[in-house]
Amino acid sequence: MPSFDEVLKEAGEFGRFQKRVFFLLCQTGITFSFLFASVVFLGQAPDSYWCRIPGAVELSERCGWTLEEEQNFTVLPLHLANGSYSGECERLDMVWDTSVSCASPLTHYGNHSAGNLPLAECHDSWVYKQPHSSIVSEYNLVCGNSWMLDLSQAILNLGFLAGAFTLGYAADRYGRILIYLLSCLGVGICGIIVAFAPNFTVFLIFRFLQGVFGKGTWMTCYVIVTEIVGSDQRFVGIVIQIFFTLGIMILPGIAYLVPTWQGIQLAISLPNFLFLLYYWMVPESPRWLLTQRKGEKALKIMHNIAKHNGKYLSPHYSEITIKNEEVSNLSFLNLVRTPQMRRYTLILMYAWFTSALIYQGLVMRLGIVGGNLYLDFFISGAVELPAALLILVTIDRIGRRLPFGISSIVAGIACFITAFLPEDIPWLKTTVATLGRLGITMTFEIVYLVNTELYPTTLRNFGVSLCSSLCDLGGIIAPFLLFRLAAVWLELPLIIFSILAVVCGLLVLLLPETKGMSLPETVEDVE
Repeated sequence: MPSFDEVLKEAGEFGRFQKRVFFLLCQTGITFSFLFASVVFLGQAPDSYWCRIPGAVELSERCGWTLEEEQNFTVLPLHLANGSYSGECERLDMVWDTSVSCASPLTHYGNHSAGNLPLAECHDSWVYKQPHSSIVSEYNLVCGNSWMLDLSQAILNLGFLAGAFTLGYAADRYGRILIYLLSCLGVGICGIIVAFAPNFTVFLIFRFLQGVFGKGTWMTCYVIVTEIVGSDQRFVGIVIQIFFTLGIMILPGIAYLVPTWQGIQLAISLPNFLFLLYYWMVPESPRWLLTQRKGEKALKIMHNIAKHNGKYLSPHYSEITIKNEEVSNLSFLNLVRTPQMRRYTLILMYAWFTSALIYQGLVMRLGIVGGNLYLDFFISGAVELPAALLILVTIDRIGRRLPFGISSIVAGIACFITAFLPEDIPWLKTTVATLGRLGITMTFEIVYLVNTELYPTTLRNFGVSLCSSLCDLGGIIAPFLLFRLAAVWLELPLIIFSILAVVCGLLVLLLPETKGMSLPETVEDVE
């Protein structure tokens, strides 16, 4: 009986049908990048805010002050009288006498007495000039609560982590397209609830769930695309990364045009409902159907692929089959039970963790220099485009392993050099740091492709999801590692990044080359 790859060659490995499905699923990369990086714009620090002193509301209403006038009358003069009073995280421990003069309310106190008034911490009495511009002003994530903004991103990454385990397993168990569609529905619904969350607890709960479903859409669409094309066309996995980068470049434009965080949240969540139309456009993976002993359904899809590609399957392909290895209880042990699978899994988990940690660390490091947030974010995304182009040029000529290893080593060397370059040559320091960003972006994108190609069909979605969960762990650790070490020495994080990257580059050279190889169907194929 012919193998699936033989049937796929006759039906067309990357014909009109696959190109259409590929383009449709690539849009998932854009929406996932919105979710991945949205906290940068959802959590923008407010331009101006201060802590309102008790009695100021009544006094402001009686005098008919605007917010700016209230600040000028009740906050700024007190700051002049008491130099230690910032007006943001603390207030003077006093209550305004609402009977004072509207023209000069401080006359009642006098500069001397105001300067000697004790200070008190501010608790939920902040006033913002733009109260709905970000979640920071919406939920008072300022001063002593500022750590809660970091928590919101950590919760999202925990959602990614949970989604990798639960939905990765479900996609191998119940089908790629079913889990993909349910995940798209979940991202959309949770995104709407997040936008209208009445308090921060509800916000965190549904942001976590949005992370779970978001990871389901991203990983499942990636696997579907990889499984319906021939071995020589699996570069399409890299092209999906380009759409992720396009999303990174589009996001600042959305944030610039939409003035409120709720509007941004809805703009990045609602497009997921459009993906439900894929129920009529994207078929189940025939590879997965064959592993589930659903040969008739798989054959019907293959005939449909051939028809759209202008091909014709021979009659004897009615007996299409695939080597089947039923895995009833998927677990981590399935990935480490045999020698080759164990080696692949441990190296890939380290590569996922390292590339995510360094990638996010370098992004955050470049982001602390200030400037125009929207323009800087756009440029940081544009830097990633050459990485994808370099991969597309090299993987079909050189292979996967060398670009994988060399890009990681180059990133490590660039980080190390950047750490010791003098500050008085900023253009050189920025250029070398950008080279490190380019290298680790290549590593990050190639690990998707290699991970998919090394695992057998019966464990592919589960294996990719589990290994990539280390990416989410790296994302959780990155900000803490960056800022804690930078407090000791500003360049210390770069030294750590360089060591991790070079070790990663050397380890991935121990993996086999997968260029032009058929996807393994069972663990025996891998061994």
